[in-house]
Amino acid sequence: MTEPVRLAKRLAEMQACSRREAEQYIECGWVTVDGVVVEEPQFRVQNQTIALSADASLLALTPVTLLLHKPAACEAGLGGAVGGNALSAAQLLSPATQSPDDRSGIRPLKKHFSACELATPLAFAASGLVVFTQDWRVLRKLREDARVLEHEVLVEVTGEIAPGGLERLNRIDHGFTFKGALLPSAKVSWQSEARLRFALKGEMPGQIAYMCESVGLKVQAMKRLRVGRIPLKPLQPGQWRYLLAHERF
Repeated sequence: MTEPVRLAKRLAEMQACSRREAEQYIECGWVTVDGVVVEEPQFRVQNQTIALSADASLLALTPVTLLLHKPAACEAGLGGAVGGNALSAAQLLSPATQSPDDRSGIRPLKKHFSACELATPLAFAASGLVVFTQDWRVLRKLREDARVLEHEVLVEVTGEIAPGGLERLNRIDHGFTFKGALLPSAKVSWQSEARLRFALKGEMPGQIAYMCESVGLKVQAMKRLRVGRIPLKPLQPGQWRYLLAHERF
């Protein structure tokens, strides 16, 4: 019986590669222990059968971006959970919740879920599209261009809109000042008697509720349908998919 050693050390000895290369093979899901994929380099092994997939490659260590349909009452970077016990959006990221419509062909790995950063926070009570990413280019795009990137939001409201209220929401006559800043123009239209569609740039937390209240309406629910050019569909609540290689925000 040999002493247990780290899987990365044993694989490095087997493949005559560096410890770092062995760790990358393991983290990319290319290594099995007794026929079971193990993604933790620190996993301890003794006399088990260790195998490296014939397809193993370190050429495709590409950072990924995940698109999630966040349900309402789920924390996503803006707080709001009562007592801190509510589910967080990051907890919904797992192989079990991947959308069956995902066409990326990417194999889900544990490192995809543990190393992603939330790029588009969303209010606790709201639902809709949120973005997690490992890609610094995507993160920079979503953060540095936040003031000019358009979000589409469906808003359910109650109350009676004030005369000229829709025109004011569209800033035809004058705009809104929110938290000391003049808000950019928004495109607002009725989708039904109790539902408004907002297309606005640089959305700030609380902005839509404030605009609605300013014209006599009270927000009951909100759903983010789009971030830039990336739509929520066809994701169902609680499901996620990978951003495709050709998709751009």
